[in-house]
Amino acid sequence: MEPVETIPLSALQHWCYCPRQCGLIHLEQAFDDNVHTLRGQAVHAKVDKPGVETAKGMRVERALPLWHDGLGLVGKADVVEFSVGGAPYPVEYKHGSRHKAADIAACDDIQLAAQALCLEFVTGKRVPEGAIYYAASKRRRVVPITAQLRSDVANATQAVRQMLAIGKLPPVLPPDQAARRCKACSLLERCQPGAAQLDLAAARNALFAPD
Repeated sequence: MEPVETIPLSALQHWCYCPRQCGLIHLEQAFDDNVHTLRGQAVHAKVDKPGVETAKGMRVERALPLWHDGLGLVGKADVVEFSVGGAPYPVEYKHGSRHKAADIAACDDIQLAAQALCLEFVTGKRVPEGAIYYAASKRRRVVPITAQLRSDVANATQAVRQMLAIGKLPPVLPPDQAARRCKACSLLERCQPGAAQLDLAAARNALFAPD
């Protein structure tokens, strides 16, 4: 049996948010920073450092390596809280607010669910739920790891693997999705050269347009 090409856990969130963004990062190895990515790096400054501590009777591990041989996933969890009985509870850190549009929040959910499946593979214990911690609102959002989410993880993994095998960059998002997602993407200029300047010009024209 040929070995399955491993897919980074982060690629699933990228694919859900925008397949073309996923391709730019994981196919073309392109990445640029903007205010959003820098804020994300600041939030992850602590949880990216491996460590173990005890809090409220739980063992808390940061930057825990994860993998799933069956799905071919590999990566790490920001934080995993282990109960006294050893049950794992993944917590993914994000820099924004917990009040996100449902379709954007769903991308975070897929990444968390993928961590849950990896934890089940590594520990042999069921992971029925996890949480996403949003630094801007300093609140958690509990995410049940449903059968639908598990299926979404498998489908996204297959889609990313197929993209990497074909080696072709996916198309840009349709206008209804691009309007909300592209402006926050640090790869906008790579993805659509000139688009950022066009947006700025349009905003400037609207600002100084005569009544």
